[in-house]
Amino acid sequence: MTLATEVKKLTDSKPFYAVAGVGDYAVEKLRELPEQLQKLQARRVDLAKELPVKARSYADLAEGFAKEFPEKAREVADQLSQRATLAYEDFATRGRKVVSQVSGEAALELEEVSEAAEPPVATPVTPVKKARTPKAAPKARA
Repeated sequence: MTLATEVKKLTDSKPFYAVAGVGDYAVEKLRELPEQLQKLQARRVDLAKELPVKARSYADLAEGFAKEFPEKAREVADQLSQRATLAYEDFATRGRKVVSQVSGEAALELEEVSEAAEPPVATPVTPVKKARTPKAAPKARA
């Protein structure tokens, strides 16, 4: 198989688009990170004060969860399976959009480059017809 065939086969696959979608999502979230860190730094004093109370309430919750764990684990596993399937579909759709946008831009760039690289076309030249000169009669031999 040629390289072009392999690339075409790869870019037509749903996993390819899912990976592209995940990458786009990751970039989006990383861009939001500085703002979120600033918000947390502004709240760190309040969070430190709330920590002992929250720790006690979480300990009580953990005890309750331990009793209900087997049944809850099955429910959570089912929910996670459904959510993973939806996320996969969403990332594939997102990746398809990103790839089509980027490939469309690349196609436009290639078109511009190819137009710029085309050699100038010479204008056709019409041949000039020469006037015929009459042939001289053969000389008689003496």
